[in-house]
Amino acid sequence: MSKRPLILVTNDDGITAPGIRALIEVMLELGDVVVVAPDSPQSGMGHAITINSMLHLEQVFIDKGNQKEYSCSGTPADCVKLAVREILDRKPDLCVSGINHGSNSSINVIYSGTMSAALEAGIEGIPAIGFSLLDYNYNANFDASKKYVKNIAKNALENGIPENVVLNVNFPNLPENKIKGVKVCRQAKANWVEEFDKRKSPQGKDYYWLTGKFVNLDNGEDTDEWALENGYISVVPVQFDLTAHHVISNLNTWSFNDTEIN
Repeated sequence: MSKRPLILVTNDDGITAPGIRALIEVMLELGDVVVVAPDSPQSGMGHAITINSMLHLEQVFIDKGNQKEYSCSGTPADCVKLAVREILDRKPDLCVSGINHGSNSSINVIYSGTMSAALEAGIEGIPAIGFSLLDYNYNANFDASKKYVKNIAKNALENGIPENVVLNVNFPNLPENKIKGVKVCRQAKANWVEEFDKRKSPQGKDYYWLTGKFVNLDNGEDTDEWALENGYISVVPVQFDLTAHHVISNLNTWSFNDTEIN
């Protein structure tokens, strides 16, 4: 009799967030679940790791179910590292991160703790998926996402994910009957036009709140932003090899070895 798949679940919104509770519920239908997630929100942490302070790990019991759960004082990337090195007795068949409260499409993938956890799993050779819903509300409704989460994860388990690639999945904030389906996309070219709201503390010191506006610079109809704006779930294959391979031949024409000073 074959073993049930071992699935590692993590996130960046914290172990008690509704998004990860929904994800755990779905993953229990597919395999044996181990949860290692931050003990507090870690949104926007990117791929930060903890090197200058202690890490704490505690087994917790939050919901009824057959999953094992551990709360970690570190970042999402720390959670995956600790799971692999200290908790799991074998490599997971899949790592899923999320469901994030808010978008991780286009440029947001760089800042995302959700996606960094998935990328850390990918670096470890674990097939991984990050899931996000375009609703920042803590009490967001994840019901419309669940059947798609299950289907995408099931496909990943059965078909595999190419080596050195993880999947970035974003859900539009729509009821189930309004979702048109799933589109495999490329990451849109977009950025944040950022500003800082400068204020003074009661002690007279300046402090700042980061604000900004998201700007989509891409008119393509094959992007994650287009898919989400048009009622589709976007699936973007993401790689953690950041080499700009197409630039190597051009850089090889530069005179790096000409060290004579004119």
